Amino acid sequence: MNREQIIAALDEEIARLQQVKKLLQSASGRSIEGNTAIKPASKRNLSPEARQRIAAAQKRRWAKQKKEASSTPAKK
Repeated sequence: MNREQIIAALDEEIARLQQVKKLLQSASGRSIEGNTAIKPASKRNLSPEARQRIAAAQKRRWAKQKKEASSTPAKK
């Protein structure tokens, strides 16, 4: 293949892909290009009571872990 044949083949492929893109856009009823914005993750708000419950549960887990670590003899 010479250079002109390669360019012609690329042009044909680009035209085919653009046609497929138009078909997909019309099938979905909206523009694919305009759908590139990503929504920022919404921030979750916890009540003070929920924060206290979570903190207490984590402290219990840490205490249990510390107790188990101190009750088993250290391996050498």
